[in-house]
Amino acid sequence: MTTTISQTTPTSTLRIAVIGGGPAGLMAAEVLAGAGVGVHVYDAMPSVGRKFLLAGKGGLNLTHSESFEPFMSRYAERRADLEPLLASFGSAEICAWAQGLGVETFTGSSGRIFPKDMKAAPLLRAWLQRLRKQGVQFSMRHRWVGWDADGALAFDAPQGRLNAQFDAVLLALGGGSWTRLGSDGAWIPLLAERGVQVAPLQPSNCGFDVGRPVAVQEQQEAAEGETRREFLKDLIGQGHAPQAGWTEHFSSRHAGQPFKSVAISFTDSKGQSFNRKGEFVATATGVEGSLIYAASSLLRDEISAKGSATFMLDLMPDKTLAQVLVEVRYPRGSRSLSSHLKSRLSLDGIKAAILHEVLSKEAMHKPVELAQAIKALPLTLLSARPIDEAISSAGGVLFEAMDAQFQLQPAQGKTLPQPVFLRWRNAGLGSANRWLLAQRLFIQRPQCCARGTQTPRSLIFYSSHP
Repeated sequence: MTTTISQTTPTSTLRIAVIGGGPAGLMAAEVLAGAGVGVHVYDAMPSVGRKFLLAGKGGLNLTHSESFEPFMSRYAERRADLEPLLASFGSAEICAWAQGLGVETFTGSSGRIFPKDMKAAPLLRAWLQRLRKQGVQFSMRHRWVGWDADGALAFDAPQGRLNAQFDAVLLALGGGSWTRLGSDGAWIPLLAERGVQVAPLQPSNCGFDVGRPVAVQEQQEAAEGETRREFLKDLIGQGHAPQAGWTEHFSSRHAGQPFKSVAISFTDSKGQSFNRKGEFVATATGVEGSLIYAASSLLRDEISAKGSATFMLDLMPDKTLAQVLVEVRYPRGSRSLSSHLKSRLSLDGIKAAILHEVLSKEAMHKPVELAQAIKALPLTLLSARPIDEAISSAGGVLFEAMDAQFQLQPAQGKTLPQPVFLRWRNAGLGSANRWLLAQRLFIQRPQCCARGTQTPRSLIFYSSHP
């Protein structure tokens, strides 16, 4: 059964549908409703804010106290597009917004800002209560499936197919990660068939699978009795593919353990560089964590272009190579190498284990090679983890497919039934652990609102994601 409805509101003749009930859609609905616009939020899931609540399991990192300049540097090539938008709604504004909902915040030792109770649910409840008081309507379990022949929005709803007419539609549909929470990327073909330029979704702020170090493979192959001829075949690409993942010895003992107070450096084939101190975690098959997430877009693109990406891990970023070499060369007497490194450099646990994982036995006993490895240990990544495991995703609608007001512009010869605006968390640019740094929409009262007249160009979207 198909039902056609016309949405109405007691405060305005302008009717806008917001499709997507995550933070981006809710923030858009809040400001539109505050300007007197009739807003109806649709979401395919049984409730809104599901990823927002998931972020609350980690304390709900709302924003960061860092200054504006380093924050903007995280947006790389999109800085010019986003800087004017973010300048008006930064960390101070997001804290004030939370306080307006009765949620006090505090700044942690890392500079990250959290709700004092470290929970997402109280903030979301207060937010939804305020939205409902503003007259925002919600329809859950309504999956957007495009437009009907008359240009109405079409939804698969519990009661069957539903068509709804609006003056404009605002899309806040998320990417393709954590599909069980609602972001499945099913909207991409709906826009592509209307002539909107889209890029394939890719994992961002994600973990990676490592490649088995060459020295380790050689040792294993020798132990397994591989012939020299078979080994040479591998070198020239005629043998088996490089093995992925840690050795069983390393994985079984150290998966889940963090590399703390380390630094990584990486330069891709285009000359783009990443250098930062922080921490990350060894997984059963590779690496993940904040330091890896920060470099994930460069690493992912390099793997896509070259088949692998190798970064350098500095296990002792607070010491120079010369200082490390002095300690490695210090006479160790009858002590084992492990005891020596622990005594002279406080290097043990997973940091010592990764040296044994990557270096050959011979290299471990050569002071210069060992010191160099401690300061610049090469780790090769073969693939990003699946997009559904990623914190967020890159890709989607291209900037070139939008005008300065984030209204979608279909290709020549294609049309959209009504003005369609984009609202999003700008995934893949910077540290994704800060779930909602600055998302805001500004609106001026439209002068021409009726369908079939001038596009409501008063919709200007200011979106961001750290």
